[in-house]
Amino acid sequence: MDRIDKEILRILQKDASIPIATIADKVGLSQTPCWKRIRRLEATGVIERRVAILNPEKIGLGITVFVSVQAPDHSTEWLEQFAAAVAAMPEVMEFYRMAGDVDYMLRVVVPDMPAYDGFYKRLIEGVALRQVTSRFAMERIKSETAYLIS
Repeated sequence: MDRIDKEILRILQKDASIPIATIADKVGLSQTPCWKRIRRLEATGVIERRVAILNPEKIGLGITVFVSVQAPDHSTEWLEQFAAAVAAMPEVMEFYRMAGDVDYMLRVVVPDMPAYDGFYKRLIEGVALRQVTSRFAMERIKSETAYLIS
């Protein structure tokens, strides 16, 4: 990846709806080479997808919960079952395998406490878990989607 690719990525991270002509002008290319670079970045998986980023509160999803999970065992079979169960839950926005005293961390977004209670019950019914801890976000202070590209 060269300097121009990185600048294209910086621009697209801020606003993926910017026309190719505008991006090309900002990076000093004509439209076709700029478009080809973007297509290559998509084909190689650097750009995974382009999406609209919504404000969760404005669409009725006012509660964010960070859920830490300790596994009862660390077998491949258990992980596959747990991963499949979590992947089927649309409330889960992010799902990480962790190092340290917590095995997995989920970021869950729901409209209200009854919705979280329903999510929690489905989570603990689906797969055997050793411990589940829920931490409720009081306020979203910073939320970024753009990575620092150096």
